[in-house]
Amino acid sequence: MKKPSSKSPKPTTPPAARPVSAVAPKTASVAAKPARTIKTQKVAVAPSVAEKPATKAAAPTVVVAPVVEPVAVTTVLAQTDIGFGNTLFIRGEGAGLSWDKGLAMDNVAADQWRLVLPAATQPVVFKLLINDLTWSTGEDSTVAVGGTITVTPTF
Repeated sequence: MKKPSSKSPKPTTPPAARPVSAVAPKTASVAAKPARTIKTQKVAVAPSVAEKPATKAAAPTVVVAPVVEPVAVTTVLAQTDIGFGNTLFIRGEGAGLSWDKGLAMDNVAADQWRLVLPAATQPVVFKLLINDLTWSTGEDSTVAVGGTITVTPTF
């Protein structure tokens, strides 16, 4: 038998049909490595200032707010036209009023005046004056604490 010649052509295999080598290129080997497992170790940590060891629960502290009495707003309304340029004043007792010096009222309409007294703790007795000079005629008026009164004074 005759040996085939070593110079005979080898059969060629197309590149797609070639077997894949067992060693992958270096770039592929990085992705193919299995994930590393990191072992963790528990370490005892001393409690911080914010963390206090659990102790017997103390009763909660109760803060009592001071009792504030609601302020009764007393309102005096006057229906009168005292003329342009004049101001209506009120004098009396209670809620900071005085019989010696009047307190100006607010003109809310052509013939309507208003005064709100927030500090009334007792009924307010009063009388109205034009420009704090001319007293209204008739008896003194009285309004209860937290009440509203509408008067029509005459001068």
